[in-house]
Parts: sequence; structure tokens; C-alpha cells
Amino acid sequence: MAHPTDFELYGFWRTSATYRVRVALHLKGLRAEERVINLDAGEQLSPAFLAINPLGAIPALVERGHPPLTQSLAILEFLDETHPAPPLLPADPHGRARVRSIAAMLAGDTHPLITPRVRKYLAGVGGFDDAAIKAWMTHWFGAGLAAVEQRLASEAATGAFCHGEALTLADICLGSITVLARVNKLTLPPLPTIDRIMARCEALEAFANADPLKQEGAPKAA
Repeated sequence: MAHPTDFELYGFWRTSATYRVRVALHLKGLRAEERVINLDAGEQLSPAFLAINPLGAIPALVERGHPPLTQSLAILEFLDETHPAPPLLPADPHGRARVRSIAAMLAGDTHPLITPRVRKYLAGVGGFDDAAIKAWMTHWFGAGLAAVEQRLASEAATGAFCHGEALTLADICLGSITVLARVNKLTLPPLPTIDRIMARCEALEAFANADPLKQEGAPKAA
């Protein structure tokens, strides 16, 4: 098991991308000391953090003696290559392509539309009020998850998890979107296949430990 100071994870309790990395670290039995970058306070735009990621986006994973790693999917594949058990990608090329495709639908096509910098632009330039921003999030999360639901419900490769009987990158990305929808109290269309898969994922300790509401800085339960 890695020493707890071998990795530093720059993240924020609420972010979908940080959640993905937390789940992967837990699955791999790795530990990282988390450095909170408060997105609400604009800390991602500080000179200190921009030196780590010029885009001002989280997460960033830092391993002692190496440059920072950014972009959650790249970090997940790095962790899978350097700590291959349990594997997060299938052994066959077609299976790996399918898993990466589903992951990209969620982390590449759906999540970026609702990030804080997008919402800030909508509010400041687009004149969106809170209700309009929530409607925007509901629309894009609903559209993205509905497309994934259609694939999972209709494709023979779907099993107990998004791909067969083993957990993969696709399940981690699916979890990251569904928990963020829950945190934001979004009302989404019925997603029975996703709900079934997520119930199985969230019964696992790695997913439970990555829950946004369990992280430092999260609002306390009433």
C-alpha cells in the first residue's frame, strides 16, 4: 500500500471529477492526502494553484518527485497502469473501447456543461438566475444520463456493472454524475438500469468513502 504522503490530491468535496479519483484510489488501496481547493472561494484561480494546473481545474494528483497529473480520466488510467489490481479496464480491445466510450459520454460530454466556471458564465454573462441554472443542469444531466441508460439497457455487454460483471472506469464515471445530480437535488427521468448498477456500486466501500457529503468542507446534515 502506498505511503499516505506518496500522493497529494487537490480537490473539492462537491466536484464530480474529484469523486472519480477518490473512488479509484480507494479501489486500488491507495491513500492520498487531500488538499482542499475551495471552488466557491475562487482558490482554483490563485497563482499557487495555477502553477499546478494552468486551467484552474481540479482534481490534480501529485506524486512525490513527479509533475502534477490533471484531468480525471488521465489520472484514472495512470492509476490503473501503475497499480493494475483490480483492473479498471477489460482485457479485450473492444471491451476497453466500450468502457472508455461510456466514460467519455459522462465525463467528457455531460459533466463539463455544468462545471462551476460554466455556471458562473451563465449567471454573469447570460443573466441566468438560480432557477435557470438549475433547469440548465437538469436538462444536460438528464440528456446525458438518458443516453447512457439507453446504451446500458440495450447492449448485451452490460452486466451487473456497466460492462460485464467487473467494475470499470465506466461505473466510476457513472457514479460521479449520479452523486452530483443527487447533491444538486435534480429531478431526472426514470433510469432503471443506471439505478440498478449504482445500487451495486454504492454498496462498495470505495464508493461509500468517496461520497461528496463525507468529505472535508461538505455541508453538515441538518
